Amino acid sequence: MEILRVEHLSKIYGKGETEVRALDDVSFTMEKGELAAVVGKSGSGKSTLMHLLGGVDRPTGGKVLVEGQEVYGRTPEEMAIFRRRKVGLVYQFYNLIPVLNVVENITLPLRLDGQRINKEHLDELLELLDLSDRKKHLPKQLSGGQQQRVSIGRALIHAPALLLADEPTGNLDEKNSQEIMELIKYSNRRYKQTTLIVTHDESIALQTGRIIRMEDGRIVSDEKI
Repeated sequence: MEILRVEHLSKIYGKGETEVRALDDVSFTMEKGELAAVVGKSGSGKSTLMHLLGGVDRPTGGKVLVEGQEVYGRTPEEMAIFRRRKVGLVYQFYNLIPVLNVVENITLPLRLDGQRINKEHLDELLELLDLSDRKKHLPKQLSGGQQQRVSIGRALIHAPALLLADEPTGNLDEKNSQEIMELIKYSNRRYKQTTLIVTHDESIALQTGRIIRMEDGRIVSDEKI
């Protein structure tokens, strides 16, 4: 079952001599439960791609469809709902709310959406994340690896169609990086979670089932491993 379809996606900044083509005619698809990585040097367009897939930015041209529904034909309010319900976003720097504890940070998307919190699912996630004994801790009371686990929990709590992780291990040491990757791989298998990871780390990319390589805003290779 196809979860993500990207058709001729482009993003251009500036005009004339100052024009920068951050994305140039990018097309690919992802199936349900697929785990893939986007790799490339700084400036290759991989983070721009991630922002467009997540509905954080709008393209200059092309389409993105998630579960068959076009992402960009929406009002700003509809886009906010789309991001909360259909896409889970994990960033390098966690983006946790400092005054909220672990449970409050994880369940924030549900509460913003006015949805009931499924305690059984929450408890299962906390156990998966190894945070069951940290429920009431604030972000400042957690290690970097634990904070990233909270951000992954927040991205998974509403069972999104697509999980996007932008350099999820970029701010962690080697041990914590591998633990986060094991967690992402496990959630991918357990929940059949379609997952796309942006990374500059080849060792991280090689742990996925597919590597999409970008240069100068274009896909130059797309290989299953």
